[in-house]
Amino acid sequence: MTLTTDPPPPPDSTTATINGDTTSELNPEPPFPTPPEELRVPISWPENGNLNIDWIHNLISSFDWSSRNLSPSQLPSLFPVQVFDSLVLTASKILHKEPNCVTIDPFRINPDSSNSATTATAAATVVVVGDVHGQLHDLMSLLRDAGYPCEDRIFVFNGDYVDRGAWGLETFLLLLAWKVFMPHNIYLLRGNHESKYCTSVYGFEKEVMVKYGDKGKHVYRKCLMCFEGLPLASIIAGRVYTAHGGLFRSVTVTPSKRFKGKKNRKINLNSDSKVLSLGSLEELSKARRSVLDPPWEGSNLIPGDVLWSDPSKSPGLAPNKERGIGLLWGPDCTEEFLKKYQLKLIIRSHEGPDAREKRDGFGGMAEGYTIDHIVESGKLITVFSAPDYPQFQATKERYNNKGAYVVLEPPNYDNPIFHEFSAVTPRPKVNPYYDFEDVIDSDEELDLASMLSEETLQFTLVFGCTQHFQ
Repeated sequence: MTLTTDPPPPPDSTTATINGDTTSELNPEPPFPTPPEELRVPISWPENGNLNIDWIHNLISSFDWSSRNLSPSQLPSLFPVQVFDSLVLTASKILHKEPNCVTIDPFRINPDSSNSATTATAAATVVVVGDVHGQLHDLMSLLRDAGYPCEDRIFVFNGDYVDRGAWGLETFLLLLAWKVFMPHNIYLLRGNHESKYCTSVYGFEKEVMVKYGDKGKHVYRKCLMCFEGLPLASIIAGRVYTAHGGLFRSVTVTPSKRFKGKKNRKINLNSDSKVLSLGSLEELSKARRSVLDPPWEGSNLIPGDVLWSDPSKSPGLAPNKERGIGLLWGPDCTEEFLKKYQLKLIIRSHEGPDAREKRDGFGGMAEGYTIDHIVESGKLITVFSAPDYPQFQATKERYNNKGAYVVLEPPNYDNPIFHEFSAVTPRPKVNPYYDFEDVIDSDEELDLASMLSEETLQFTLVFGCTQHFQ
């Protein structure tokens, strides 16, 4: 859709503008513009709860139209909170049932086979996508370019759906809709920005509050609960490991003495760089992912490692002091992990052009991807799928990076095909939801005290949602 309307008039002395919404007693909310006849709005939830491809395409077109024609606070008129609740609850139930590391088998039974003895399976192509950061129009362009999810095309998203970009909510909801429609053909992994801390700093929380007004806290809370259900990693065809940040440490638990019949256990955390060792897929499967903010200390370090870690050119494992959470791992660790699990590729995301310009020895993100380690057993790849990132940039000179996605084809899925794409221009005009001139560009120097202050809220939400999704 390309329909546009004139921008709202500039505010006068009796008005206030919040992200393009002009409000005052003298200037009430502008009337809801007439949508094109082909759009079915407001969006309604199917009576039987089953989504179909027409519903998905209508949602795509409706979000595109609303981003160009509605003020942000008019979104509930197009996507009512009742529909939001139904979508997020349905998706959350699916996500919470998936394991920490999802096994993706692209070899499917061929329903068209008349002779099961000769034609048992059909192999699907797998598309791996990196950070999208609320850049809705670029995500829609990527889906058109790669081809929508279908029986012979599986998508794996490496997280960071929200923050920085102005349409994080619509981006996340669109992907949840695809997940509900085709749960075995689209997999949504968690990124470090799917957290309470990041969304409170980089715009998503404010975005939700502006768009849903007095229902904003409800919508935001439901999104946080959904974030907790997102898996941490995937194994594709037994050949490829994907995660947002990457590898993780071993957290060993050894039996200790028992007193008065109670089971006491001694936890040995490999937090010292001299004793750090790679974790196992078994340890990953047992980690507790239902946390609003992955801890940087204690016994549950694996989620933080998977979401926040970065590769290094130096051998070994070391604490990621630049970020304050997670690890740095060298080419020897990539080789060890690939060899141990007979894998050929690690595909991670997490680093855009702003982060990469500060990393000596690593390629930039101008093309949307880099090959960071080449070892005997395979390769480590970083893919970033938000072109012309970030949407709001403090410096006059923009990075103008391309986005990319990776296509893995049968039968071996170990020869990555990189597809680059440029940003959709012009983007609809909208104001940022965070102070992009003052916040840190590349998630560095986390305010750990701020993360700790959310502990009470975290316990409240975890307690409430653990039973809700069982």
